[in-house]
Amino acid sequence: MDSVARAAPAPRLRALRRFLCSVLVAVSLATPLGVTGLSQPAYAKGPESLADLADQVTDAVVNISASTTVEARPNTRSGPQLPPGTPFEDLFEEFFSKRGGRGGDGEAPRQQSRKSNSLGSGFIIDASGIVVTNNHVIGDANDIQVILHNGTKLKAEIIGKDPKIDLAVLRVKPDADKPLKAVPFGDSEKMRPGDWVIAIGNPFGLGGSVSAGIVSARGRNIESGPYDNYIQTDAAINKGNSGGPLFNMNGEVIGINTAILSPTGGSVGIGFAVPSATASQVIDQLREFGEVRRGWLGVRIQNVDDATAEALGLKGGARGALIAGVDEKGPAKVSGLEVGDVITKFNGTAVKSSSDLPRIVAATPVGKVVEVIVVRKGAETTKSVTLGRLEDNEKPQLANARQPEAESAVRQALGLNLSNLTDDLRRRYGIKDSLKGVVVMRVDPNSTAADKQIKPGELIVEVGQEPVNSPAEVTKRVEQLRKENRKSVLLMVASASGDVRFVALGLE
Repeated sequence: MDSVARAAPAPRLRALRRFLCSVLVAVSLATPLGVTGLSQPAYAKGPESLADLADQVTDAVVNISASTTVEARPNTRSGPQLPPGTPFEDLFEEFFSKRGGRGGDGEAPRQQSRKSNSLGSGFIIDASGIVVTNNHVIGDANDIQVILHNGTKLKAEIIGKDPKIDLAVLRVKPDADKPLKAVPFGDSEKMRPGDWVIAIGNPFGLGGSVSAGIVSARGRNIESGPYDNYIQTDAAINKGNSGGPLFNMNGEVIGINTAILSPTGGSVGIGFAVPSATASQVIDQLREFGEVRRGWLGVRIQNVDDATAEALGLKGGARGALIAGVDEKGPAKVSGLEVGDVITKFNGTAVKSSSDLPRIVAATPVGKVVEVIVVRKGAETTKSVTLGRLEDNEKPQLANARQPEAESAVRQALGLNLSNLTDDLRRRYGIKDSLKGVVVMRVDPNSTAADKQIKPGELIVEVGQEPVNSPAEVTKRVEQLRKENRKSVLLMVASASGDVRFVALGLE
């Protein structure tokens, strides 16, 4: 009986099986199940509403009105007035001055003043009245007003500002019976591409505007300064949003909106914000000292490409910052850092590329003793450095001396005609007396040396990190590197004035 039941199920049992099969099919179509039966991660869903978050933080976001009054030159005419900078201003000036002014009334010159206004955004970080915005929002303004969300206007004074990071800290005096709302900083280092953010600000004078988006990328370098490390977001940021906060979903400020990339002047979904990890350090110093005190190493650096890494014997591929110059009075010199060293770690932080080093050094306290790990002639060594202070009037000593990317295939010949350094050549090219090396007389225009911008009149100082003083020594060193199966040779090239850089040329 049992065998018959299993072979020919009753009608009710068959109906039940058909029903269960249909349910399983429906579930399999509606749910991302794998063939093994293991469920896949659910797709992320955006927040249904951001209204509660906006209500939580909007009162801490302010509008910034900055006015600058500039004394203009005396007005010597009573005729038609032209906007400053008009191309024909001088022509009209001459015409009316000769006529004694329109109508010839001989009116005495009048001193005129010109007033310019700018609008931006900011946010309160301390209920006592501390406000943060962009430096470019206030500029050299002599009248700054902070406008609260409820319309209250408060006169602001500047505590300090930093053009390099484009930040400014202001102070206002709130009414005793109307306490201010402040917002905290969050950890920008925890933000990942794809995380939700909202921007609140004053675009085109429309205060209290809220826009939402995600973190598009981190660590963006838009070449606006030596410390670029921006958060990129697609949240709408427009003119007037500058200085406003970028919030995470906890209502914490993880960025300060600073710039946009746009061919139209409006938002195209590419905005940039200073990360809170960078901004908070600068803001703390501005509040304490009224200025930013940055660490100083005293080196000039350039990037390491694949060919340079191979020529240096740098294991692990292109990384670090190659020292191309050492300040004679800087901390690096005293600590024994040398031209040709590759800095791979500074104060415990890995240096992935040369653009990382200026930011890391600047954020390190002045006077701190740090360990610097360098690769010198293929061997890793550690140096102890006591950081100095970068003065504002000094050239950025950590400027990145960029060079073209190495090509995948390079010519076997270096493409250089060389000569011994003679007194005549020293005079012809204006080569500094203290310089030694081999003079470049001609560069093959079709060679990689030309692509790397080696020019006649420059000196080859080192080949493969060994000094050379004659064309024969250059040839000998190149052949030696070929026998060692090196794919490229690293040249130290000096300009006539003594500025040096490293150039890697292929040997294949």
